[in-house]
Formats: sequence, C-alpha cells, structure tokens
Amino acid sequence: MESKKSIIDSAINTLRLESAAIYGLIDYINDDFTAVVNSILNSKGRVVVTGIGKSAIIAQKIVATFNSTGTPSVFMHAADAVHGDLGMIQQDDIVLCLSKSGNTPEIKLLAPLLKIAGNLLIAMLGNVNSELAKQANLILNTTVEKEACPHNLAPTTSTTAQLAMGDALAVCLLQARKFESSDFAKYHPGGSLGKRLYLKAGDLASKNEKPSVSADAPVKDVIIQISKNRLGAVVVTNGDDILGVITDGDIRRMLENHSNLENIKAKDLMNSNPKKIDAEELALLALEIIKKNNITQILVTKNDHYFGLVHLHDLLQEGII
Repeated sequence: MESKKSIIDSAINTLRLESAAIYGLIDYINDDFTAVVNSILNSKGRVVVTGIGKSAIIAQKIVATFNSTGTPSVFMHAADAVHGDLGMIQQDDIVLCLSKSGNTPEIKLLAPLLKIAGNLLIAMLGNVNSELAKQANLILNTTVEKEACPHNLAPTTSTTAQLAMGDALAVCLLQARKFESSDFAKYHPGGSLGKRLYLKAGDLASKNEKPSVSADAPVKDVIIQISKNRLGAVVVTNGDDILGVITDGDIRRMLENHSNLENIKAKDLMNSNPKKIDAEELALLALEIIKKNNITQILVTKNDHYFGLVHLHDLLQEGII
C-alpha cells in the first residue's frame, strides 16, 4: 500500500510537469498559428480533425469545442480514413491531424493522400522532423520534454499539450468571429448552461398558477391560496394591479403575534414593496435577486402588471443553480 506522501508527491509532480508543458507552448504560438486561425476563418468548409490512439480522443474533444463555439467541425479516425472515411472530406474542408510522433503507420499513409486531394493540411504534433510535418502545410507545435508517466511512455503530458493548443485555437476563433453568449446558447439549448443564457423569468412563471387575493380577503382565504399553489406566497391584487405579496413566512409571524385572527385582512399582512422582476429578464437574474435577498420566491411582472411567481424550486428543477 502506497504511503500518503508518495501519492501526494506523485500527483503534484504530474501536475507540475503538465503545467510546465502547457506554459512551454507559448514559445510555439508563431506565424503558423496565426495562419491556421486565418485559414479556418476564411474557409468555406469544415475542419476535419483526425488522429489515432489517445490523439484521436483529444481530436474528438477539439471537434466538440469547435462545434459549440461556431466553427463547424467533424471527427475522422485516422485508421478508418484509409478504409473509406476519406470520403467525408469535402473540397473546401481543412484537415487538422493530431499526432505526437507524426510517424505512426496510419498517419504516414494518410498524410500523402490528404496532400493529393488538395486540402489544407494542418499538423498538430510533437515531432517537427516527422513524416507528417514534411507533408503538412502548417504546423502547430506541441512538443513536450517528457511524459508525466515515470516510464515516459503513457501519453499524458503530450495529450494535455494537444488539448491546451486546441483550446487556444478555439478561443482565438470564437473571439475573431465575435461569438457572443447569445450565440453560445443557440448551440446549448438543452443543457443547464444554455438555460442560464436564454431561459427567461416569464418562461418559468408561465408554468405556475397565479395565486391572488383581494386586499380585504380574510386570513383563511390567504392561507388556502398559499397552500393550494405550493409557491409559498400569494399576490394581493386589484385587478391586474399589484398591491403587495404575502408569503408563508408572513403567515407564521402573524400566528406568533396574534391570537385573534378574525379581523385580520390580506392588506394587513402584505409586503407592499416586494422584490420584482420583468418577465423578459433572464431566469438567472431572478436567481441572483433571490439569493441576494435571502428569499424563496420572486414576483414576475409584465408591463408593470402581475404576470406570475417564480419559486427557488423552479430554478433548481431547471438546473439554473
């Protein structure tokens, strides 16, 4: 059984080696890197990202990042490419090939075929003297001094370097495209991240009931409305006009302070200055107001009239938190 110290030392050493390797990539951000960014920006096609082994896994992550940030991209496994998948490459596509050595049999076979097809070939590699480097039009250098693996065998530092270089490329592209958070939301409509960027307070409020009572409603009616709609509050209204809000906390405080409830009306309990949010504001802003004011629900308005209520549980259910 390994000692606590040896485990911690090993982990720290791995992180130091990998962080140093990433920092070392700064020296390789050169004219070729700039040319790669501009070539992709000016391309009418997609970026076809390929590799084999662990590099293929990193290639898939780069494809996912490209697609989610406005750069159309597809993954092609280098081993499958020479068995028919080359057909996915279209005339205007750019090919980005990942390889540490640049000399694996599959890569050595694939690179000349890509050159013959006339597609721009970008090599992300750790050996600038390799066969892939000779065939490539542009090079993204991800050379590392050594792997974090103590035997210098398992791809660790090298794949981290590829991942970081891919991120650097993706961020440069999204900034050049002026890719905004609203654009990001278009590609992530189903996840919590996308919901934080597009889901509105009104979208949530419209799913709930609209509990309301008049100013002269007795306490019994107020309690029934709060309990019935499970929103922890009821709005006191005059038509569509908002007079105030009564929460379940207000009810508890009333019960603590009054023994005779017969003459108490809704107007005697309500908060006439409740926290509000417009229906067109983001649900994320509703969450911020709820957290800042230590409340559990917020009143939603439209054209200054009562539209609905949003409860903290609504935000939890949508994954906004």
